Amino acid sequence: ADELYTAAKSDSADGKYERAIKGFEKLQSRFPYGRYAQQAQIEIAYAYYKKGEPAPALSGLERFVKQFPNSEHLDYVLYLKGLVNFDENVNSFVTTLFGQDPADRDPAPLIAAADAFDELISRYPDSRYTGDARLRHQYLQVTLAKHEIAVASYYLRRGAHVAAINRAQSVLTDYPNTPQTRDALQIMVQSYAALGLDDLKLDTQRVLDLNIAKDGIRPSRANFQERETRWWQFWR
Repeated sequence: ADELYTAAKSDSADGKYERAIKGFEKLQSRFPYGRYAQQAQIEIAYAYYKKGEPAPALSGLERFVKQFPNSEHLDYVLYLKGLVNFDENVNSFVTTLFGQDPADRDPAPLIAAADAFDELISRYPDSRYTGDARLRHQYLQVTLAKHEIAVASYYLRRGAHVAAINRAQSVLTDYPNTPQTRDALQIMVQSYAALGLDDLKLDTQRVLDLNIAKDGIRPSRANFQERETRWWQFWR
């Protein structure tokens, strides 16, 4: 078992991921309950991740969580689960924006990454992986909030004011600690005005004004009914 693990680990370190996967799978088949059983499963998922194959990596990690819910390696598994979704989808989430309506983009993988990092932070605050997970989680919160603002603005420009309000409210509910809450309130003010709901408009404007007075952070735009010239650049 030691020799099989060492050889497969060496292959993985050398970037020979396909060979490493076969080595770890051989180790699993020969010693399914051995000392390397858990580690081999994690290493296989890691090798798939490095190969650029997120689907088998994620399925392996999900399987590990179900099989070993109390594993001493669970903090790393959660971190790797978040990392797979993060690295695989953050760039593509941006590059697919060109020529595409914001409502058509699927943020689910980024939400899954944020959820994995959040679980790691909550369950293992002292883990060696928590610091990086916290930074990535904060980044994802802002990215996802900006996505919701882009969708809400899209609906606002098309006169779908109820839909715009709903998406803006989701920012206040799901991403309350991001600067995009100001944008959400501004969209709600404009939507309520368009619907003739003056009381709700004034109430929301008061909340927005109080927030601005508190920390000086203003909405990124005064009028979300006008299309932003470079609206796809989420984190400029």
